[in-house]
Amino acid sequence: MSYSEEMVGSAEDGLLDHIDARISLAGTNKMEILLFSLGSDEKFGINVFKVKEVSQVGKITRTPNMPHGVDGIVSLRGHVMPVLNLAEFMGLSPSTPHQTMMVAEYSTHILGFLVEGVDRIIRVDWDKVRPAEGMLSDKGALITAITELPDGTLVSLLDVEQILSNAFGEAIVGNVEPIESGHDLCVFFADDSTIARRKITEVLDKMGVKHIQANSGREAWDRLKTMADAAHSAGVSLHDQIQVILTDAEMPEMDGYVLTQNIKADHRFDGIPVVMHSSLSSDANRAMGRRVGVDYYVSKFDSIVLSTTLRPLLT
Repeated sequence: MSYSEEMVGSAEDGLLDHIDARISLAGTNKMEILLFSLGSDEKFGINVFKVKEVSQVGKITRTPNMPHGVDGIVSLRGHVMPVLNLAEFMGLSPSTPHQTMMVAEYSTHILGFLVEGVDRIIRVDWDKVRPAEGMLSDKGALITAITELPDGTLVSLLDVEQILSNAFGEAIVGNVEPIESGHDLCVFFADDSTIARRKITEVLDKMGVKHIQANSGREAWDRLKTMADAAHSAGVSLHDQIQVILTDAEMPEMDGYVLTQNIKADHRFDGIPVVMHSSLSSDANRAMGRRVGVDYYVSKFDSIVLSTTLRPLLT
């Protein structure tokens, strides 16, 4: 079954009440999605771990030179945050202004998403989540994956990284110093986000480090197993070919937690550290990473922090 038919928790009844249960999801290849609507017949979803709370919209203060799709800023319990109009980003024209706000935490930043309303929280198997590439020509750039409910309803999962990049611009890769090494260095990384892969590649290129990339956890594990088999047959250490494995947490088909679990269970990968590089920056997500054996956890996207984390693992 692709999704739990039981309501996991009321969307507006304290999203953080289930943290312990969600930590236990690590390594199960499941995630929880908050379903919401934007004033159309379509159903959208976002990983519950990104959502701190759901509330009614307070007073939005409009400021000069706000990016397209950003309605202004709002103060909520001591946090001043930008408020993004998701319907506008998705090219929809709701009949009435949206008054429900999902408060999200993304890479240590707090922001609000305006939506028509939230539905419920469902539990989904990652292997039932399909990449969205080529499936949605009009909104595909803002959708990272698709899953299906038992009644046949399609749920589009938002690509928050792409939305924030459209609103505020891509993160700038700073002055990253190259690594002076007498031999070739290589990082294997997996991420389903086009923007993330581009930024990771830019950091590794500046460091002078070779890289191999995969677009999902499933693709990453298949390629890593093939490389491990080849190294074993040749009688060489895989560590001589790959020094670090860098993985996102959220990926269609197989998430980063299961990928890490598979790597740590295979002795051919002994000595190769796994770094989780994720926009899910809460303590609960770090705990999930530790549960499956992640060696280091880095929040997206700070090029200096990423390069600083990788550098001692490559020298």
